[in-house]
Amino acid sequence: MKGVARAAVALAVVAFAIALLQPFAGDGGDRVRIVIPRGAGLGEIADSLHDARVIESGSLFELRATLAGERDDLKPGTYYLREDMSYADVLDRLTTGPGTEIVNVTLPEGLSRRELGPLVSRAGVRGDYARASVSSRRLDPRRYGSERRPASLDGFLFPATYELRRGAGARDLVAKQLAAFEERIADLDLGYARRKNLTAFDVVTIASMVEREAREPKERPLIAAVIYNRLKQGIPLGIDATVRYATGNWSSPLTESELALDSPYNTRKSAGLPPGPIGNPGLDSLRAAARPARVGYTYFVVKPGTCGEHAFSSTFEQFTQDRERYQQAREQAGGRSPTDC
Repeated sequence: MKGVARAAVALAVVAFAIALLQPFAGDGGDRVRIVIPRGAGLGEIADSLHDARVIESGSLFELRATLAGERDDLKPGTYYLREDMSYADVLDRLTTGPGTEIVNVTLPEGLSRRELGPLVSRAGVRGDYARASVSSRRLDPRRYGSERRPASLDGFLFPATYELRRGAGARDLVAKQLAAFEERIADLDLGYARRKNLTAFDVVTIASMVEREAREPKERPLIAAVIYNRLKQGIPLGIDATVRYATGNWSSPLTESELALDSPYNTRKSAGLPPGPIGNPGLDSLRAAARPARVGYTYFVVKPGTCGEHAFSSTFEQFTQDRERYQQAREQAGGRSPTDC
């Protein structure tokens, strides 16, 4: 019994350390104005932050500041913070002072790391984001079920709005993205996917395709269902976004040679999942990939006259009709996509 008690205490200590040292470090919630008066003590500051919902626990914030040796380094002034920030980020802001210029970097859902690079650069982040996002000692995708180390961290660079100090580097941003991903994936229910013999890495890969294909939020679980059903039946996924990832062609119509590309990312030719994620999905797509809709659909094609909505079908005959309707509308549009956005 003593051994069990010691184990329980050890687990409690580990859980406490995780809560204290590795809180969520993503985009946070609404913007909050905080005024720290001159001469305010750590307890008063912690209470103000907690009351404004910037931090989850005033007591843990005080302990974190004490352990970091920064309890007397918090500077007075007016700050603009966000709800649900990490203790580390709040301490970073309050110890550098209100005059420190903050860079907000907004990274949209679904984009690949190479697409994110120019956005990061324009936001004023130093360094080569493409290089910084190849690998990190903080996160090894093989921990999530990848059979081999992927070529990059695509899939794990969680999309959100991040606050960085002016002059921060690309590796600082990547570290924040990976921390945010770890927080999100830890709360994701992967039970259904695992019963289908899929790993967390597989779920992230599916989510990255769902993010690229779904224009309407309600369609995410349906597109995920098509992928699951095709995997079960051994049908190639036929997701053109995977070809775009392999070729880097995200905007122009895919050519016949691109669609015939000999690549494991060409899911028209290769059965099963591609080698890894093709972008960085948000939470809604991760949830859809972990728990798809319970439907029998195996096909989908864009509905003409909509802003990217899809017609879903369970038979090849119905899909053929939907596809012909799309092709006719495209011809009438002069070869352009017959969508209306």
